[in-house]
Amino acid sequence: MYAHDEAASAEHWRDATDDQIHTTAEFFSMLADPTRLRLLIALLDADRDVTTLAAAVAMARPTVSQHLAKLRLAGLVATRRDGRHALYRLRGGHVRALLTHALAQADHGLRQLPEHD
Repeated sequence: MYAHDEAASAEHWRDATDDQIHTTAEFFSMLADPTRLRLLIALLDADRDVTTLAAAVAMARPTVSQHLAKLRLAGLVATRRDGRHALYRLRGGHVRALLTHALAQADHGLRQLPEHD
C-alpha cells in the first residue's frame, strides 16, 4: 500500500485524514523535546533498559521513565521483557527513518550543506 519512492509517497498523502494529520503532529511534538530526542537517538542502534537510557542522557530514572511513557503512548517506542528488565526499542523502520531524516536535515542546516533529493 505504501509507495517507496518520494513522489508516489507525496501523492499518496495529499489526501491525509484528520486522524493521520493529528497523529503526525503528535509524533513531531514528541520530537520537539530535547530529552525525548536524545532517548530516541540512544535507541537507534540497540534496545536499552531505563537505567542505560538514564545514563545515556544523564538524567534520573524517574524522569526518563516519564519521557519513555510519553514516547510509548505516541507509538514511537515499544517495550519487551528480558527477564526482570523492560527493554525499550524504536517502533519500526518508519520511526527510525523519521528520526534519521530529521537529524540529517538539522545537520545540513547547521553545516550549510547543499540540498539534495
